[in-house]
Amino acid sequence: MERVSYNNKNFYISKIVYGAISALAFSLALILVFALLLRFFNIDVSFVMPINQAIKILSILLGVFIGLKGNKSKGFIKGVLIGILYAMLAYFIFGILSLKFNFSLSMLIDIVACSIIGGISGIIGVNIGK
Repeated sequence: MERVSYNNKNFYISKIVYGAISALAFSLALILVFALLLRFFNIDVSFVMPINQAIKILSILLGVFIGLKGNKSKGFIKGVLIGILYAMLAYFIFGILSLKFNFSLSMLIDIVACSIIGGISGIIGVNIGK
């Protein structure tokens, strides 16, 4: 069993925060690109929600891979934490941008979904290259 010191805990926390912030930055960039595409092309509104969900999934996957880089243990737990932190940060940032903060059941479902996506991404991330 691996012994975790205070410095290791700080390192793990910083990697989780870094992964979540990376995922959020990737999301913001992709949403900006998608908004530009919506502005200049006639894209049906029915595509907005699925594309937003795909952006969220890709962002969490990338954020978990970045957060787990060089670390091949506890991928599920770290992925779940990155997913939860990503969901909370995204809620806060997009709430500021839209000037609306509504905590509802859909927000709770979003946190759970992001944690599941993060956990699955963590499992994949630690097992790639083994």
